[in-house]
Amino acid sequence: MSALSIIMPTFNEADGIVDALNALSQLRANGAEVIIADGGSRDRTAELARPRCDKLVEAPRGRAAQMNAGAQVATGGVLLFLHADTRLPKEAGRLVTEGLPTSKHRWGRFDVTIAGRSALLPVVASLMNWRSRLTGIATGDQAMFADRQAFAQVGGFPDVPLMEDIILSRRLRQISTPLCLKARVVTSGRRWDEHGPIRTILLMWRLRAAHSLGADPHTLARAYGYVPRDR
Repeated sequence: MSALSIIMPTFNEADGIVDALNALSQLRANGAEVIIADGGSRDRTAELARPRCDKLVEAPRGRAAQMNAGAQVATGGVLLFLHADTRLPKEAGRLVTEGLPTSKHRWGRFDVTIAGRSALLPVVASLMNWRSRLTGIATGDQAMFADRQAFAQVGGFPDVPLMEDIILSRRLRQISTPLCLKARVVTSGRRWDEHGPIRTILLMWRLRAAHSLGADPHTLARAYGYVPRDR
């Protein structure tokens, strides 16, 4: 039984998967379990990942479905969900596995730094961190984690192509407020650089507003630029 299981959803990540998993090598050496949940990659993702992780599972494409599949085979008492383009801080394992049991919290997330070219990205990251503390809502870029009982109690991630992190946060928030760790994960700002920070912020505000009004997540996913799998 591992104290911590790190679950990483992947889809055609061959260019970066080695670096992503090498960054977790010290956590593995300290006893963390690393699970790749692949959504049917058509490149060498699985081949490159297999010798660098503890388990590799195949799942229908979509972060929610993939992360749920990873959670099903995880042995850790705490589940941490990590995007392939996000890097954990050095003390992540200790902060999570010691932080949850010694607090009233059942789940949580890290603060985030967005790595990219725009001078606005530090401001964007600070606003994300502040909003998360204020609302108790986390995003996948913040490396969400939960004890396995709490994750199971809310039914895991909803199988939707977008906003699965927001929905999970709202469900977990009914159990406890999140543990908001000040240690920062570093996530890629590629999308922000490609589309511009202001345009990206406005798009996300629009999508969140539409989601809160009951818009179809598949429609929102297409507006975000993601083509979901067939339902």
